[in-house]
Amino acid sequence: MGRPVTGRKPFVPILPSMASDKQLLVFAAPDLRQPVSDWLSHLGEERRLSPKTVEAYGRDLEQFLRFLTNQFGERASRDSMAAMKVVDLRAFLASRHGAGLGPRSLARKLAALRSFARFCEKRGLFANTAFATIRTPKQPKSLPKALSISEMAALIDNAETLAEEPWIAARDTAVLTLLYGCGLRISEALDITAANAPVGDTETIRVTGKGGRERVVPVLAAVRRAIEAYMRLCPFALSREEPLFRGARGGKLSPRIVQIAIERLRGALGLDASATPHALRHSFATHLLGRGGDLRTIQELLGHASLSTTQIYTKVDSERLVEAYRKAHPRA
Repeated sequence: MGRPVTGRKPFVPILPSMASDKQLLVFAAPDLRQPVSDWLSHLGEERRLSPKTVEAYGRDLEQFLRFLTNQFGERASRDSMAAMKVVDLRAFLASRHGAGLGPRSLARKLAALRSFARFCEKRGLFANTAFATIRTPKQPKSLPKALSISEMAALIDNAETLAEEPWIAARDTAVLTLLYGCGLRISEALDITAANAPVGDTETIRVTGKGGRERVVPVLAAVRRAIEAYMRLCPFALSREEPLFRGARGGKLSPRIVQIAIERLRGALGLDASATPHALRHSFATHLLGRGGDLRTIQELLGHASLSTTQIYTKVDSERLVEAYRKAHPRA
């Protein structure tokens, strides 16, 4: 099996809907509005972040500017951004924490604010060390939750038992088999078109991941058979450029429907609450590593931009080995 290939699709700039609706700019003084728009364009066009990431960063900045406006009674300007203190940033993070956000979400918001501050500093608009000085919220030490091989087999084998219509049962089986067999994110799987369906003699599939990065992933025979079975039973015309996986009314299958299917399977099989669609991707990586797969290949299969992201699975695999030892050793 050849090594997967990575690449990028040409970026088509799409600004967040809030920016186009000027909601973000409502809380910015006139001298800060153009820098905000330029920063959003910079994130997409130069840093090549995905449209969803750009939108999330825009939303983070909008919440911060709204907070400053409410806090100080006037819209945020370049001068007020330059005068910002660490205590002001802490107050903003505390307000979001009070709204129910956890450490990961708070860290992302701080990353967005730092990005905007660096952007403005490089262009001589304002400079403020508070954004770099404030500590990032401490992150919980959690590891990806992977299912065991037997749990994965049970999940896929029973996927068809909860659907009344045969084609929906075949669809659910195909989606779960694809997620686990290729290690895809749920969004990547549901974005596949009928033209790119891995069927017949197809041995690889090209998917587009985060940041518009493309990669080519090998496809197992079991994945091809499951998708072929679904396509034979699907009652809707699968036009080449339209989504492969369809909902009950013929539209693109919603991620929430897949989540609900796994929730029901989880209850029926007595699996842990960590059994989610994304856990199938974690299981793919963990099982590959446990069977001798090397980290660099797993990184490319998963579409991780950095090897450090993939290295967390070495810790997962080690913990699984220790747990197996404790359960099996008579003196453990």
